[in-house]
Amino acid sequence: MTGATSRTWSVALGVLFVALLAWYIVYTAEVLRSRQADAETFTRIYAEVQQGLTSHETGAELAALARLQQLLVELGVPFVVTTEPGGLYYTSANLPFEVSSPPTPGEEERILRYAAEVLDTRNPPVGDAASQLVHYGITSEAARLAWMPFLWAAGLLITVLLATTVFRHQRWTATEQAWTAMARELAHQLGTPISSLQGWAELLELPERDRPGRMTRKEIAAAIAEEMVRLERVSRRFELIGRDPELGRVSLNHVVGELRAYMEARLPRLGPGVALHVDVPDDLPDVQGHEVLLAWALENVVKNALDAVAGSGGSIAISARPAEGRWVVLRIRDTGPGVSAEVRDRIFDPGVTTKPGGWGVGLTLTRRIVERVHGGRIELLDGWGRGVTFQVRLPRPAVS
Repeated sequence: MTGATSRTWSVALGVLFVALLAWYIVYTAEVLRSRQADAETFTRIYAEVQQGLTSHETGAELAALARLQQLLVELGVPFVVTTEPGGLYYTSANLPFEVSSPPTPGEEERILRYAAEVLDTRNPPVGDAASQLVHYGITSEAARLAWMPFLWAAGLLITVLLATTVFRHQRWTATEQAWTAMARELAHQLGTPISSLQGWAELLELPERDRPGRMTRKEIAAAIAEEMVRLERVSRRFELIGRDPELGRVSLNHVVGELRAYMEARLPRLGPGVALHVDVPDDLPDVQGHEVLLAWALENVVKNALDAVAGSGGSIAISARPAEGRWVVLRIRDTGPGVSAEVRDRIFDPGVTTKPGGWGVGLTLTRRIVERVHGGRIELLDGWGRGVTFQVRLPRPAVS
C-alpha cells in the first residue's frame, strides 16, 4: 500500500472515530436534557398536587387533578388506565400505535393486550386494585437510552475491525513490496558482474591480436576472478540479510577505508566532478557488528549520495566520532538537492525512491541492517534545501 493510500485510510478511520465520539456526546447531551426536563416536570406535578391537597374547594381539586393529568401526558410516558373489577378499558395516552378517539371495541382489546403483554412486564401497575389501575411503560427517550451502550460498543467494534483489517493489509502489502524490491535489487546487483563475465568470456574466445590492448589469457582470468569475488560478495550479503548473523568487534575505520577505496575507483566514471571527503580518526573505537553487512549498509547510503550529486558536481563527506553512552556516530552528508517534504517522512519505506527508475530498497535494507541487526539507529537529520545528512549510531562492544 502506498503512503498516500495509508494516509487516506488513517484519515478515514480518524473521521469515523470522531463521528462516533461526536454522536455519543450529542446523544448523551440529549439524554441529559431529557432527564432534566423530566425532573422539572415531576417538580411541577408535585407542586400541583400539593396545591390541590391544601385547597378545600372541590373545583380547585378537580382543576389541579386535570392539570396533573395533562402534565403526565406531556411526559410522553405510555399508560393505560383500567377500571376494576374486570379490567375494563378507561383511558390511555402516548401509545406506540394509532387509535381512534374514542377507540373502537377492537382497538380497546388491542390496548388491553398491549397493557398486559408489554407494559405490565416492565412495571407493575399502580393504583387501587379494587377500583382503578394505571399500567405504564417508559418514554421513547428512555427506550433509546437502553440501546446506547450496545450502539457505542458496536461502533467501537466496527472501528477496531476496520483498523485491524487495514493494518493487516498494510503489513501484507508492505511485505510483498519489500520482497519485490529485494528481488529487483538482487537482480540488479547480480546483473553487473554477470554482464562483465559474459564480456570477458567473449574476449577469451577472440584471438589475442583481436583483443583490446592485446590482453593475455592471464589478464582475462584475473578479471574473471575479480568478478567472481564480486558475485560471491553479493550472494553472501543477501544470504546474511535473511538471518541473525553473529556480531563481533568491527573496525569502522577499516570499513570506511574500504568504502572510500571502492568509491574513489568509480567516481571518475559514475560521478565526475564529485569530491569525496573522509574524516575518521585512527583511534576511533570499534563497534559491535558484522563487517559485511555494515559495509553494505554504508555503501547504500554513499551510493544514494553519489546519485544526488552526480551530474551537477558537489561533494560527499563521511565523518565518524565516538559519542556518549558507548556509541559511535557516523555521518554521511552530500551537497545535492536535498529531499522533498513528500518523501522525507517515508525515505526508509520500501519502494520509496527519489531516483527515476529506482526501486527504493537501498535505504530500507540499510535501516534493517543498522537497527534490527546491529541495534543501532539511522535517521535523516536534515532534508530541507540543499544537502542531506544521514546519521548512523552504532553500539560499541560491551566491556568484558
